[in-house]
Amino acid sequence: MSKIALGTVQFGVDYGIANKLGKVSLSEAKKIISFAKKYEVNTIDTANAYGDSETVLGDVGVEDFNIVTKLSFPLNVDKLDNWLKSQIEETCDRLRVDALYSVLIHNPSVLLGKDGPAISQALKKIKDDGIVRKIGVSVYDPEELVLITPVLNVDIVQTPLNVIDRRIISTGWLKRLKDSGVEIHTRSAFLQGLLLMNRQDIPEKFERWSKIWDKWHHFLEEQKVTPLSACLSYPLSLKEVDRVVVGVDSAAQLSDIVEVTQNAEPKVDTAFMTSTDSKLINPSLWNTF
Repeated sequence: MSKIALGTVQFGVDYGIANKLGKVSLSEAKKIISFAKKYEVNTIDTANAYGDSETVLGDVGVEDFNIVTKLSFPLNVDKLDNWLKSQIEETCDRLRVDALYSVLIHNPSVLLGKDGPAISQALKKIKDDGIVRKIGVSVYDPEELVLITPVLNVDIVQTPLNVIDRRIISTGWLKRLKDSGVEIHTRSAFLQGLLLMNRQDIPEKFERWSKIWDKWHHFLEEQKVTPLSACLSYPLSLKEVDRVVVGVDSAAQLSDIVEVTQNAEPKVDTAFMTSTDSKLINPSLWNTF
């Protein structure tokens, strides 16, 4: 069974700084899902914020997969239990499945407001009722977990992790979560494709980090490894990581990823890439400069 999980934001929206193909067509989505099934990529990551991704997945047929979806909770919802149950039912209808593997809170800061305890109880109830197997959160910064985990007993945490962004490790949260039996899914292995670009194709706005890119491409050439292999070998090598979520635009891209995981290069030291600059490691801030 593959440690790779299939991210499907591209199935619903035009996403990613390196995405040249746009939103995935239905015919290509079918090829991707078929390929994933063939090579035992058994986990699919989606969200109600990903355009019509869930509807596309339902049209393709994903009943044989573990589906992880993310929900954004509004503030001040009346009858929170009813709202959550209806959201899950609508998601299952779109996906054409009877139940979900997991629901993650897409905006976990809501747990810190006055509705936090009620949200936690509502999530626990849908788990107890067997509508979902696991509940958890998707975070942008591991430090969010300091305040979140006392409010919600998480089964899964999804977090950024790549050769540049190693906060989940440096803060000690990766080990802490794993020691507590939490399932860990990482995302952003390619930093939205920035780490896969040729040196000359990196957008000018990112040239403030030119030293990092120069070192990266010198390293790849010196080690004779592809950026895809170098990016994936890092999170895949960590025993604490259960799934590495990767988004693809085509079945060919997924084929390349599977090939890399099956013929993994020896682990190479990429610690020189580490940065804590939020403007670089948090893509949500890229439009601010």
